Amino acid sequence: MDLQSFNTSPADVVRPVLQACCDAPSWVATVLAGRPYADEAHVVRAADQAARRFTAADIDQALAAHPRIGERAEGEHAEAAWSRREQAAVGTDQATARALAEGNRAYEERFGRVFLICASGLSADQVLASLRDRLGHERDEEAGVVADELRRIALLRLERVLDAEVSA
Repeated sequence: MDLQSFNTSPADVVRPVLQACCDAPSWVATVLAGRPYADEAHVVRAADQAARRFTAADIDQALAAHPRIGERAEGEHAEAAWSRREQAAVGTDQATARALAEGNRAYEERFGRVFLICASGLSADQVLASLRDRLGHERDEEAGVVADELRRIALLRLERVLDAEVSA
């Protein structure tokens, strides 16, 4: 979706594209309300500012759309394709899969939510190291890390949309 289409398409066309980037209602509404944007940098800057104001409810809703790290997202929709691409470097051998499953389980027991990391470009070892490190966080500290990881994923995906890597 080029910038002109992003700016001029009806909200009901752009909204699902933004939700695929990050299904946080206030973020989607803020980015939509800022249209038209002068250029792609302005869109990303507005989206970044909106993401820095994620509420706990925004994060919970957005996390519901993310698969566990190491699990393959199903479906042909943009969000599933992006998830598969972002996790491409995370190994699928049995030992890695087992370690990720155990780490995911421990994380969910500790924090009550799926472990989220912007995995784009990270190896399985890097993801596992981060997972293990973050298990030692206090709840408030981890909530801030999750919000930042979600923000990074949203911006990465939005940049892909604006670069026309995917169609709406």
